[in-house]
Amino acid sequence: MPPRPSLPISNSRSVLSPSATPEWYSDPPVVLRSPGSHRCAHRSPQRWGRRVRFCCVTAVEPRTEAEQRALDAVDIDGIVDDLRELVAIPSVGGSTAEHDAQQWCADRLSALGHHVDHWRIDVRELAQHPDFPGQEADRDEAYGCVGVSSEGEPALVFCGHTDVVPPGDLDRWPDRDPYSLRVSDGIAAGRGTCDMKGGVVAFLGALRALRTAGVELARPVAVHAVVGEEDGGLGAFATLQRGHRGEACVIAEPSLDTIVAANGGSLTFRLEIPGQGTHGSTRYRGVSALEKLAELLPVLRELEARRNAGPDPLVAHLEIPYPLSVGTARVGDWASTVPDLAIAEGRYGVRLGEFVEEAQAEFTAAVAEACAADPWLAEHPVRVSWPGGIFASGRLPEGHPLLEETREAITASGGPAPEVVGAPYGTDLRQYAATGMPTLQYGPGDVRYAHAHDEHVGIADLERCARAYALLAIRRCGIA
Repeated sequence: MPPRPSLPISNSRSVLSPSATPEWYSDPPVVLRSPGSHRCAHRSPQRWGRRVRFCCVTAVEPRTEAEQRALDAVDIDGIVDDLRELVAIPSVGGSTAEHDAQQWCADRLSALGHHVDHWRIDVRELAQHPDFPGQEADRDEAYGCVGVSSEGEPALVFCGHTDVVPPGDLDRWPDRDPYSLRVSDGIAAGRGTCDMKGGVVAFLGALRALRTAGVELARPVAVHAVVGEEDGGLGAFATLQRGHRGEACVIAEPSLDTIVAANGGSLTFRLEIPGQGTHGSTRYRGVSALEKLAELLPVLRELEARRNAGPDPLVAHLEIPYPLSVGTARVGDWASTVPDLAIAEGRYGVRLGEFVEEAQAEFTAAVAEACAADPWLAEHPVRVSWPGGIFASGRLPEGHPLLEETREAITASGGPAPEVVGAPYGTDLRQYAATGMPTLQYGPGDVRYAHAHDEHVGIADLERCARAYALLAIRRCGIA
């Protein structure tokens, strides 16, 4: 099937004045470099707002004239304009707008002179693969998009997903509009700005800076724009199955001035707890499935505590590295009837280095042990199943040079020295790492604002990451 036609993008702007800025848009401030640093990371704070704070960052000067040209060519205004266009595409997972966001990326990559592979993914066929990561959104097709700067194996891959989660209650958004970018006080707000369209436009901005500066890379750099990340990662899976690889990969997920070198995984569990229905006036004759569910909750808390004892050093800073939580519960269908079925679904963390099957077995065993100790559940055991996406854990191999290369690119481009951490949530990192491709995450934004009604990304953060990406591409790929 030929690529979908380009989507007409609205050029309308929706910028909040300082007086109209909601309280939740008060984070993060514009950052200006002190005189001892390389350059101002945000050249024109007046354009975006008035909140300014100063910080002292000791930066390494770029080593070559070509690197300096590339850094000077980073166009933050153009990056914000790109973000405005991409946010305007409501690419909720499973919607046709996912295709439109991929078309937008394909058009941008073509304009950069990349060789673009934009193809239709047959999701039904892909789902037959034994390693298919699953999906929660209802889709029969999706589109992949890969751009490669030149022939040969890419020395560096930039990866980002273009799908977003639903906006939730529209009354929580200014003007009930999550998809009009609002720029004020040094931040850009709207659905997908943080997770992770900000990262996508930042690495596209870096590649545009290389082109503007006339910097030709000796080895290819690639961009993988993927869909379906939020509900399992089918886009990355399809891209890798198609044969698109590289020597190393940087995923532009929000990392808040850190480098994420490992991800814990996550699974969705479903518990079906049987009861025995009866009239509410004779409840003593029945067994409440709701009460049996309540009795299981302490068991799940104990399991979570055991699994978080002695965590890997990369995630030891987290209060709960591998969370276990119940997110939904559906019980009963009539107020005066003792419920005969409770269905609970939740999120279950997978430890670093742990196989998914091992994590599932420990969960199932804990539930089975609780059932065995209860007279009713011993005869009518809880059914455990695993719907939705499967996020295994993943990590960058210890000692791989990509980590130090990324760290040096960040500081040499004017950014603060990043801490190296692990994250408690799953991303596409685990899929790239599983192929043997060394992968880490570094991108603009704070994950605490992902999926939230106050989702936003700092303008200075976008520029800082774009500069680091440009320098990393030059140093990893070389100059022709």
